[in-house]
Amino acid sequence: MDLRRLAHLVLLLLASSSSFITFIGGNVVFPVHHKFKGRERSLSALKAHDVRRHSRILFDVDLELGGNGQPSETGLYFAKIGIGSPAKDYYVQVDTGSDILWVNCVGCSKCPKKSSLGIELTLYNPKSSSTSSLVTCDEAFCTSTYDGQLPGCRPDLLCQYNVVYGDGSSTSGYFVEDNVQLDRVTGNLQTAAGNGSVIFGCGAKQSGELGSSSEALDGILGFGQANSSMISQLASVGKVKKMFAHCLDNTYGGGIFAIGQVVEPKVNTTPLSIKLDLCGKFVVKLSLEQATDDFLSILERAHYNVFLKDIEVGGEVLTLPSDVFENGFRQGTIIDSGTTLAYLPQVVYETLVPKIMALQSGLKLHTVEDQFSCFQYIANVDGGFPTVTFRFEGSLSLTVYPHEYLFQIKDGVWCIGWQNSGTQSKDGSQLTLLGDLVLSNKLVLYDLVEQAIGWTDYNCSSSIKVKDDSGAVYSVGAHNLSSASALIIRRTLTFLLLLIAVLHSFLY
Repeated sequence: MDLRRLAHLVLLLLASSSSFITFIGGNVVFPVHHKFKGRERSLSALKAHDVRRHSRILFDVDLELGGNGQPSETGLYFAKIGIGSPAKDYYVQVDTGSDILWVNCVGCSKCPKKSSLGIELTLYNPKSSSTSSLVTCDEAFCTSTYDGQLPGCRPDLLCQYNVVYGDGSSTSGYFVEDNVQLDRVTGNLQTAAGNGSVIFGCGAKQSGELGSSSEALDGILGFGQANSSMISQLASVGKVKKMFAHCLDNTYGGGIFAIGQVVEPKVNTTPLSIKLDLCGKFVVKLSLEQATDDFLSILERAHYNVFLKDIEVGGEVLTLPSDVFENGFRQGTIIDSGTTLAYLPQVVYETLVPKIMALQSGLKLHTVEDQFSCFQYIANVDGGFPTVTFRFEGSLSLTVYPHEYLFQIKDGVWCIGWQNSGTQSKDGSQLTLLGDLVLSNKLVLYDLVEQAIGWTDYNCSSSIKVKDDSGAVYSVGAHNLSSASALIIRRTLTFLLLLIAVLHSFLY
């Protein structure tokens, strides 16, 4: 074969072979393909996930995000942080409904070995970090966390933790202190590494989904209000402001997660219904029987609760009992980025679902995996179903569009994302909980200084502006760890274009 024929063959292969680019990209889905093609997954895993989880000044911090809130995809968002000296990368689920950071540790029993999320799992080893130290049961963090010294505590005993989740999954281990490396905002779309010393859980044993899920991560990063959370610890020593924001992108994946004062876009807020001093201590000593029997007893602790006043469907207010959103200690609606779906009290669910289906009375609902109401529909859902608007105290509203509360499991088959929380508890207790299904594609702001939370519709693949203590304002952009190979793709495409140009000039 002469050189000219070889060049023609190379050009033909480059022009026709999409599989070559797909191999290089791995995680890339081109716009011409249907978003969920080939990504069908167990819907039961969604509810299992929801039940389970139920040195320098940093100032503003930019966390890299990955994942996607769409139930047909990962159903969760995760961030990359560095831990130890030298720092190693760990991928942790971002969860505003829990109060500690924990990662799987060396010697862990039944910890996951691999993940389908395209990330490499890493076990933390305190002995491999020059800045790590073990936390004993008599130290202030431990006694404060447990509201007193644990029975049988001695100075040489470690401060243990044990968290049992609603489906029986659990994580247990001991607390350690080490440097956590975060990206400090230093300019427009610019960051520099900054360290803060944080006490976190070193996972020694996992059970249930935490140890066997195919979509495994290295741990969970709790952004709750309790003193044990990472943001509370960093704020207590003046390294960050006690406010943060996230913008979860379920169109392209990833999004924005920033610690600091957001100044653009402007966000209206509503008061938190449970103040920090009423949240109680971080509760970890739950028996398996308690956790299994009462899903709500876990969810009600230290969450971000707000006062929900009413719900509109297509501009019409639903007729509901006046006290339906006031349920004892919970005092309102839970906002939780660690939950995938949205849960409503039974009377709300049974009123809402028929209302949104009213315009499509000819559709036949069928049940998938004994729990999801699904139907066949080939038209644009935004044109065939009404918007749902939640109205809160302080004139703050949350509008949820049909493409956000409906999710597609395969071509032409859609399922309803609203779930009946009345089926989650044996004692009949019910709650209203809004997870990623309705929080995605919105900038959500948590102001723990003013005890307020707010949100606004936003393009989560764009950027926001934050202000530091000096008054300087900087842009923080979006990230997508799920597309970490994008740089490789760009470099490969650049090489291919150059190769094509050279061959073209040789031929012609």
